[in-house]
Amino acid sequence: MRIITFLIALTFLANYSYANNYYDFKITRVLDGDTVEFEAKFLIPELGNKLKLRILGVDTPEKGRRANCDKEEKMSLNAKLFVEQEISNGKKIHISIRKWDKYGGRVLGDVIIDNKLLSASLIKNGYAVPYSGKGKKQNWCK
Repeated sequence: MRIITFLIALTFLANYSYANNYYDFKITRVLDGDTVEFEAKFLIPELGNKLKLRILGVDTPEKGRRANCDKEEKMSLNAKLFVEQEISNGKKIHISIRKWDKYGGRVLGDVIIDNKLLSASLIKNGYAVPYSGKGKKQNWCK
């Protein structure tokens, strides 16, 4: 049943898009430097009305038990605060969805704030490093 539901949601997303697969879904919460949550009113009620978006192409420091040291934990908080400020200060915010994540339950894409990619801003400002999803992740504790 869940697979059918995801296929319906994916079909809706494919038909809901406009230029360049940008959506006007409202961001409701920043989970960390590379993950946000947005309103997904197109989902059926059993799946809720929110969906997580993992910023594609970047890696930010981990938080909580996934952090390898205090330095990484602090850097994670700074990355999250940066994303919150960027979204708060943004006048025009869009979400670009590229695909469903291999782990399910979230999508991969980017947030476009005033015509700038959040992924590029994270890297430019030192809150993230490029990451393709393959290979070893950055060691933030060095």
